[in-house]
Amino acid sequence: MNRAELNRGVGEVLIDEDRLQARIRELGDEITQDYAGKELLLVGVLKGAVFFMADLMRTIDLPCEIDFMAISSYGAATSSSGVVRILKDLDINIGGRHVLVIEDIIDSGLTLSYLVRNLESRDPASLAVCALLTKPERREIDVDVRYVGFEIPNKFVIGYGLDFAERYRNLPFVGVLHDDLMPEGA
Repeated sequence: MNRAELNRGVGEVLIDEDRLQARIRELGDEITQDYAGKELLLVGVLKGAVFFMADLMRTIDLPCEIDFMAISSYGAATSSSGVVRILKDLDINIGGRHVLVIEDIIDSGLTLSYLVRNLESRDPASLAVCALLTKPERREIDVDVRYVGFEIPNKFVIGYGLDFAERYRNLPFVGVLHDDLMPEGA
């Protein structure tokens, strides 16, 4: 799929590349201030958070380590089933560590709520969440998100790590999936 084919999948650009990068720099500055004097462990939630986490980490002026988790509550569906599975667990022991979970998007809150409870049970020194995007009108469970890049409307978004059928992750912006490609029920 070439760039022209990728762009045909976009119904509208919701957040352009310049706005994305500017907000990520702001988040990095805020995190640097909040965790001054501490070592930070960034836990990226695969696969969607990879782009965000890489760019965010470069803006944080502190010693950082990274690890990843893969969790699933969607399967092949476009909305959460409510059943969460850990597909890949952490390699690092987070006991006594300052942990910042990096998420691409928070929708219903079900998956993140499960993940936070799971990580809290491992006794980190602190645990907070940083999400690039959040859809407040879709929230079913209230979750504490300390750092939010953007609040967005309830639209099916792609790009900058977010996918539809594993495609469109490599777009440098966040867009809305074109209506012609929209799955039923999304």
